[in-house]
Amino acid sequence: MIVYGSTLSPYVRKCMVFGAEKGLELQLKFAGPGSPDPEFREASPFGKMPAFRDGDFTIADSTAIVTYLDAKFPEPNLIPLEPQARARTIWFDEMADTLMMAAGGAIFGNRFVKPRVMQLPCDHDAADQAEKEQLPPLLDYLERMIPDSGFLVEDRFTLADISVASPLATLGCIGVCVDPARYPRTAAYVDAIHARPSFATIIARDRAQVAAMGGGAVRAA
Repeated sequence: MIVYGSTLSPYVRKCMVFGAEKGLELQLKFAGPGSPDPEFREASPFGKMPAFRDGDFTIADSTAIVTYLDAKFPEPNLIPLEPQARARTIWFDEMADTLMMAAGGAIFGNRFVKPRVMQLPCDHDAADQAEKEQLPPLLDYLERMIPDSGFLVEDRFTLADISVASPLATLGCIGVCVDPARYPRTAAYVDAIHARPSFATIIARDRAQVAAMGGGAVRAA
């Protein structure tokens, strides 16, 4: 089974962590957005990552990929079956994929991808606005919602935790971290999720890649 993309993308990381937590051997094959690689484009007709291949079956979109993996390899179950728990898991997944990624993408895209990868000017105002105005309400919400168990749904590790922790792992690669003074519960939660072997190995590789490409974020003087 092949996942196409880069784990600097929270969506790709989500798939790789999900597979690792299930004990699956997923091969990561690099493909950037819009890559002309024919295998990638067969799996992702619109050039978005991640894309996925399992034999003759191909699919794109991280949520579609993990849904397939959870159905084909049901143990350990990472998308709950109980209706309310399942709905809450999908809610956190959607929150991460849309709201958290809107904020994180503006920060990471402008402070790292544009200047370090694309050699383009970054929009400092957009990145600063996202960090100061878009991200805090999401962290406020998490601070209220994280149970004492340290897991978002069913007091156990699920897709909800993978999805929420993944964008924050990408931001951490450029030094944007959850402030433990302002968000003590969320900071402890993120640290614990990121310390899991499924996350830790990938995060170490991602941070090394960021360092090799110029050492982190570009900020306004």
